[in-house]
Amino acid sequence: MELFDLRGFAADDLPGAMQECEAVARGTRCQKHLFSLSLNPPDHEDVPVEAFEAAIARAESRLGLENQPRAIVFHEKEGRRHAHAVWSRIDGERMKAIELPYYKTRLNEVSRELYLEHGWRMPNGFKDKKTRDPLSFTLEEWQQTKRTKQDPREVKSLIRECWSGSDDRKAFEAALRENGYWLARGDKRGFVAIDWRGEVYSLNRMTGAKTKELKARLGDLKELLSTDMAKAQVAAQLTPKLKAWAKEERDRCEKANLAAKFQRDQMVQRQRNTPA
Repeated sequence: MELFDLRGFAADDLPGAMQECEAVARGTRCQKHLFSLSLNPPDHEDVPVEAFEAAIARAESRLGLENQPRAIVFHEKEGRRHAHAVWSRIDGERMKAIELPYYKTRLNEVSRELYLEHGWRMPNGFKDKKTRDPLSFTLEEWQQTKRTKQDPREVKSLIRECWSGSDDRKAFEAALRENGYWLARGDKRGFVAIDWRGEVYSLNRMTGAKTKELKARLGDLKELLSTDMAKAQVAAQLTPKLKAWAKEERDRCEKANLAAKFQRDQMVQRQRNTPA
């Protein structure tokens, strides 16, 4: 284990720093005066120290722990570098513990951002559930997805994962479809993917593969539908689902209107029965 950084302590070693934290916390009612964070990059990724520092700084900013006493230690296990950061939650001026509401959600957001920025394979728990075959959407998911703009980093990460996890065209098309994309022939004779919104993505840019690699795995480009034909096919597949969602929305509105009318009628009736 290597002590990398101490901030905000009189002591110059980790045991002394932790003793200082405990001593300050005694002046408060806080039962958990420390907050710790472990950073474990994916297997086979060699992450530089600067990347760990940047991730820790981002996490403490999201949590509101800037300038709090902090310790960072590194250690290696089976050739992989890991880091641990520990903060004191006690605000020394106010002698109160800093609240950490929704800290799990905020740290998950940071983790997801780091996976996207470094191009690491995204764990299932971090994937956007709306980036999948739209035929499996519920009405609520459809409405939410229409309002949500896609993160281009997420699109690139997802398509790259589909590419790296497949060894032929059939497997690649299946992986794309599962995530709400279709393989097609671009207007400039290149391989592309389209989503259910009609957006077109160059597979050269998205996968990082050269045209020769794409042709070797995906075969003859002429066998694919053009982007216009692919968009029409996607629209045809979605039409029955859209009609079902429209009916579901109409039924919901009718029920809501009937309930509101019933409440108004009841109120009018009560007012009529109330003595003047």
